[in-house]
Amino acid sequence: MKNVEIHPEAVERIKKFSVTDANLGFGKYVCPIMVQAVYDKGEWQRFDLLPYASIPLDPCAKVLHYGQEIFEGMKVFRHPDDSIHMFRPEMNAKRFNFSARRMAMPELPEEQFLEACDVICAYAKNAVPRRLGESLYLRPFMIATEVGMGIKPAKQFLFVIIASPSGSYFSGDSVKVYIEREEIRSAHGGIGAAKTGGNYAASLNSYAKTIALGCDQTMWLDAFEHKYIEEMSGMNFMAVIDGEIHTPEIGDTILDGITRKSIIDIARAEGIKVNERKITIDEVLAATKEDRCVEAFLCGTAAVIAPVASFMDKDKTVVHLKEPNGKVGMRLREKLIDIQSGRAEAPKGWLYPVRNLNF
Repeated sequence: MKNVEIHPEAVERIKKFSVTDANLGFGKYVCPIMVQAVYDKGEWQRFDLLPYASIPLDPCAKVLHYGQEIFEGMKVFRHPDDSIHMFRPEMNAKRFNFSARRMAMPELPEEQFLEACDVICAYAKNAVPRRLGESLYLRPFMIATEVGMGIKPAKQFLFVIIASPSGSYFSGDSVKVYIEREEIRSAHGGIGAAKTGGNYAASLNSYAKTIALGCDQTMWLDAFEHKYIEEMSGMNFMAVIDGEIHTPEIGDTILDGITRKSIIDIARAEGIKVNERKITIDEVLAATKEDRCVEAFLCGTAAVIAPVASFMDKDKTVVHLKEPNGKVGMRLREKLIDIQSGRAEAPKGWLYPVRNLNF
């Protein structure tokens, strides 16, 4: 494993950084430092903590033409004793490498990934918010920088981590969901399970339609029959039917969400039955109309848990949830936030303490 070289200018920049805004929002502020590393000649070169800056790219860099790019999203929390902890970062490291393999990109050894994340967190410790529910959001990403117009996997890459003190992704209001029955996000054998920009780009056209219809999030169905629920554009989906949680089973068209896994683990520990299976949208709509499904929610790193208020179908008919801020989803959200923020005991291995530096 390579040590991260610390540049004095980066240290001076982060010392002067502060955010006083009471409404942090999501991704509104970015710390003035970043970790950067280059992959060339078949191996990772040096890792550096640098001042935040633009990335120079040749117009023929392969990422710009063929979308060879991956990223992660993860959170860092301040605990009551002022210690700083990353939440389940080893899972982000594993998923980052899964995405890298699918996109024909080099893997980053998990130890090196964790070391790089730990360093930027340690130097950005004063930027980790103190209010409950807020966090330092990390965005590690990798892009293909090799220059060339030929369609083939690149051999040169740039790895970067940036950090953003962030609040809640949603305002706290329940979410209106639009059911997308025509366009598709991913198909079997594709890149739907990889965390790559192409997945999100594929969702933007439908998202524009979703917003125009007065909804907040697009629900994607399977590519073949257009009836099985998969996920939202950036979150997983769960419905509470007859007091049990039902969520689509993970496959190669659905991102394997870390928040999703954590919520399932917490729910089962709390005695709530969780069913991971194929679920049709018509089943959920029928159960909602019959008041057997009184709540549903979305889950992801940025949002944690966002309750669903309603579903809008292709013909613009709307089905409302009886309890948009349902007890199950809100109970799990509170439990997860308490674990992340050190206010409740965490399952073994869920919290990764960040080194404490005096600088």
